[in-house]
Amino acid sequence: MSPRAAWRLESLGFTNVYDYEAGKADWFAAGLPREGDARPVVLAADLARTDDATCALADTTGVAAERARAAGQDQCIVVNEQRIILGRLRATELAGDPAAVVEEVMELGPTTTRPDAEAAPILERMQARNVDRILVATSGGRLVGTMWRVDAEERIGDPDDEIACDC
Repeated sequence: MSPRAAWRLESLGFTNVYDYEAGKADWFAAGLPREGDARPVVLAADLARTDDATCALADTTGVAAERARAAGQDQCIVVNEQRIILGRLRATELAGDPAAVVEEVMELGPTTTRPDAEAAPILERMQARNVDRILVATSGGRLVGTMWRVDAEERIGDPDDEIACDC
């Protein structure tokens, strides 16, 4: 909303009014609610599962593997205290030496997409590259979740199909 509108709301007695300067794209990228014309499009945030197993740089791969197993997953996302993505441990690293320190064996810079990215083109790229998932992160790098190809295919169907999305 504009600063003028924010001030007007305050003058009407609303106490929690914010002038969100970053804009609509950043709002969507943060995974915040949307309405109006922007709602019918399926975004990465709409498909992101938020149950990712996470670990810290100083954890051992044994700890990370246990967290992944407990979550029913074959990867562990390396994050800091603010959930900023620092790396990833795939199944091969999780099956390695359980005493190894995560920071020493993690994959650096895993591919991410923004929550406000349209899911259909992402699905097309995932299919073309035979990728089963992609991490979803805010513009600041905070983990939102993981978009799985199977979920996108179920929700969107064939991206070339004009009536595929019934959102």
